[in-house]
Amino acid sequence: MTTQDAAPDSASNTSEFSTDYEMGQDNIRPLGLDIHNPVFLISSILIFGFVLVSLANQEASAEFFGWLRPWLTKTFDWFLVLSVDAITLFCLVLIVLPVGSVRIGGKDAKPDYSYAGWIAMMFAAGIGIGLLFFGVLEPVYYNFSENGAARPLGVDATAAGNEYIGVVGTIHHWGLEGWAVYAAVGLSLAIFCYNLGLPLTLRSAFYPLLGEKVWGWWGHAIDTLAVFATLFGLTTSLGLGAKQVAAGLHEIAGIEPTNTVYVLLIIGITLIALTSVCLGMDKGVKRLSEINMAMAVGLFIFVILMTGFWTAITRYVGVMVDYVYYLPALSNPFGRDDTSYFHGWTTFYWAWWIAWSPFVGMFIARISKGRTVREFVLCALIAPTAVCALWMSTFGGAAIDMINAGGAPGVTATVVESYKPEGALFGFLKELPLYSVVAPISLLLIVIFFVTSSDSGSLVIDTITAGGKMDAPVVQRIFWCTLEGLVAIALLLGGGLSALQGAAVSTGIPFTIVVLIMCYCLWLALKSERAKL
Repeated sequence: MTTQDAAPDSASNTSEFSTDYEMGQDNIRPLGLDIHNPVFLISSILIFGFVLVSLANQEASAEFFGWLRPWLTKTFDWFLVLSVDAITLFCLVLIVLPVGSVRIGGKDAKPDYSYAGWIAMMFAAGIGIGLLFFGVLEPVYYNFSENGAARPLGVDATAAGNEYIGVVGTIHHWGLEGWAVYAAVGLSLAIFCYNLGLPLTLRSAFYPLLGEKVWGWWGHAIDTLAVFATLFGLTTSLGLGAKQVAAGLHEIAGIEPTNTVYVLLIIGITLIALTSVCLGMDKGVKRLSEINMAMAVGLFIFVILMTGFWTAITRYVGVMVDYVYYLPALSNPFGRDDTSYFHGWTTFYWAWWIAWSPFVGMFIARISKGRTVREFVLCALIAPTAVCALWMSTFGGAAIDMINAGGAPGVTATVVESYKPEGALFGFLKELPLYSVVAPISLLLIVIFFVTSSDSGSLVIDTITAGGKMDAPVVQRIFWCTLEGLVAIALLLGGGLSALQGAAVSTGIPFTIVVLIMCYCLWLALKSERAKL
């Protein structure tokens, strides 16, 4: 995630809401801290309790989370899918309606960033470690899972013209609908912060419904749920990153991936993230993010050149056409017989995107002042979808081609024959030249993605628990960064990937209701802003 310190200019957008907010402040400052009471205390106590219980009962935790995720995704599949469908349609409608002309920050507000920089930052905020972990794994798994069990919509990947159905199914999870969730949350926070002068925190978006009650227990509950959703969404990514780094170390240095290695990796990378947090936005998070994006672009260019530039472009065009064709069916939760794909992947992804939405939404809200609603939605949906699709098509599509040609034993071994998802990327890179050079660079890239997710997440959680303030004491950011690492360790030891994913789903489902209500409140606010124009 790339970020600048773009604090809301609430003073220039005063409203009756601003006065209510000041009257409703109840921050406390023990030991020089700036804590939003009781969100900070409730969140931290509950999370510490979760860590202690999980570590003290690892076998029971593994059994519980092993049951939790499949039960949740099967029980609430229709709710998650229909909710994400509704959020996507809502965002698309905003593009064509008159409210699309409303400008974030008021009619005279000017953008703080160029189009290129703004879109790049949005993209970097939303992808996290996901592209590196799933870019090869997901398309290959869908195509070559045993008996085709995970193929999207049951489409036969061996039939002519369907060889990239796995890529299409992957783009569905990293495309339009996921980014619509981010756009809805980000736009809500931006409008209520920059146009109505409210603090940059989740409760602000509920002012049209709750009025001054947002400064009371209703608001505390909303922000506390946002903290849990953000924390568990982030720790899922951190856990995936730790497992992938361990797989890379095994490939490069022969170090066996064990729980001890995972814990040491999380501790080490959390310490690096703490350094970045202490340096602040511009010197820490921003600088690491710039390195991060440059290395990711470099890796992509290397792969596309080594696997055939025109082949990759032709494949990309074809899978995008198929994506548009299959999108209505993929977005329908009823009458599905591709249960492995639908329950095992789609419903988990929607819960994970929603759990991430406070984190990404708050960030893109901070950088979007001066953009119209129409610009915001178009750029937040179309550009990141196109780039994610290009990455998945290039990496996953090339891996599928290699397997169909009788090659890529490293990918087959980690994805098809023995499911070890964290090794898929390195198995793919083995098929390309300069592996001894590219593999360590890729490992470093994963680490930097890991670090930027951790330090950026701690900044966002700190903002929420400090009542929307973005200049809270550094010690609070250190606290949340440390707690993220502890939760990731607790989940990995108490159930591995199933625990990480179960935690994300368990918070993503209730937070779906929050996002749906935010969309309604956003609509009310946009109508009011349009009336002013």
